[in-house]
Amino acid sequence: MSKKLLTLALAVAFMASTATVSMAAKIKCTVDGVEGDKVTMTCDGADKLKAGDKVEVKAKSGKAIEGC
Repeated sequence: MSKKLLTLALAVAFMASTATVSMAAKIKCTVDGVEGDKVTMTCDGADKLKAGDKVEVKAKSGKAIEGC
């Protein structure tokens, strides 16, 4: 009985630790400039970021163009 409780407790602890690590902050930014492979952005909540953080940028998708 105690082995089952210990296994359950460890499984819950593992799931909780991986769930908190995988959460990402959503920050809205505006592109100010582009020079080659460098992009300069102004972001709301930029204080949550620090140098060396890996970020994923998704461009706002445009509307579909419909023809006749």
